[in-house]
Amino acid sequence: MDLSIINQIRSAFENLPDYRKPGNNLKYAVEDAALSAFAVFFTQSPSFLDYQQRMQKLHNRNNAQSIFGVHQIPSTSQIGNLLDPIAPETLFPVLAEMGDRLYTQGYLEPFISIGDTLLVALDGTDSFSSEKISCPCCTQQTLKNGPTLYRHTLVTPVIVAPGQSRVLPLPPEFVRVQDGVDKQDCELAAAKRWLTTWGAHYAPRGITVLGDDLYCHQPFCEAVRAQHMDFLLVCKPDSHALLYEWVTDFERTGEVQTIEKSRWNGKQRMTERYRYLNQVPLRNSDDALMVNWCEVTILNAKQQVVYRNAWASSHTLDEHNVVEIVAAGRARWKIENENNNVLKNHGYHFEHNFAHGKQHLSNFLATLNLLAFLAHTSLEWLDEAYHAVQTAAPSRRTFFENLRTLLQFIPFDHWQHLMQFMLYGENLLPRKT
Repeated sequence: MDLSIINQIRSAFENLPDYRKPGNNLKYAVEDAALSAFAVFFTQSPSFLDYQQRMQKLHNRNNAQSIFGVHQIPSTSQIGNLLDPIAPETLFPVLAEMGDRLYTQGYLEPFISIGDTLLVALDGTDSFSSEKISCPCCTQQTLKNGPTLYRHTLVTPVIVAPGQSRVLPLPPEFVRVQDGVDKQDCELAAAKRWLTTWGAHYAPRGITVLGDDLYCHQPFCEAVRAQHMDFLLVCKPDSHALLYEWVTDFERTGEVQTIEKSRWNGKQRMTERYRYLNQVPLRNSDDALMVNWCEVTILNAKQQVVYRNAWASSHTLDEHNVVEIVAAGRARWKIENENNNVLKNHGYHFEHNFAHGKQHLSNFLATLNLLAFLAHTSLEWLDEAYHAVQTAAPSRRTFFENLRTLLQFIPFDHWQHLMQFMLYGENLLPRKT
């Protein structure tokens, strides 16, 4: 792996707390347990450590050591015991630092959007659910047929942008039982905590928060503005009746502005109709927050509606920016397709119960999985060899299949050795004679 990335991860893992009592079996270091688990997620291979132990016996060397820096490979149960007491928040700084590096080196400039801000999409997703297995960090949901469902849910903030296939995950916030709070935690409360924790860190860069209709309510909007950020949130008629009454009234007086654009989608002529109105109340109260509303309706050649959505925003709308703002709002889906869907269905197995533990293990492993995803994303920018090999592969799935196979059977001296081998295999480097 790019040395700066793996060194950054190793440095973070070296500082993980060790909660074992003096005199206990201290054969394995906490750092090795964390690096071993991370290697499983990075290679997307649940059997990676088994193969490396076999390789050690056959060749007296292994890739867990040479590439990831693992001194001794613990067993699965030992990894769980060592990591279970460690809160996932101990990993959040390294997630932030990896993203900060990409920002300071200019890789996120193509992501700058409306009002010179970065778009941070928020969404909740599950990393675990079971009717039988639980821990103190689980939230509980009573199902209609009677049983209790135990869940691990987290809010996954992601930097997105229209026209960008990549997304950049930021430190998450877990939905879980909060000390001294009787009310069960929820996605919206977790999102507010994320703003409080990370607002000062990210706000100076210019941030517009994206979210679905769940977030489009005054307390959350005020929390965003308190952190000196902007918002662009889906705004549905059934949950914002008063706002839409205002829109209807102003439409009668001709104050709702409308813009129409036509585009060819390769098959037919589409019509895009944009409507917008500034300064309407978000709720029915004397202290209602005034927001700016916009809507897009897309019609096909037969003038049939194929898409319609609307947003409330802190950005002032006009004829020059409403199209860009709508495009930014529509980029919110990338958190589902390019982040959550990839984590769950494209090799990371995010909802798989790798191990649950009695304290923090499930959330800690979920955070390691996010870290692996972020490492892959960072390597696409920072490691030319990695980018070339992955691009040359027929698919992302094929690339990781090749990576797993090579690491299972061939001991490599270091990450660059592995990348060079794969470059040769893709005929991207001439072989030495």
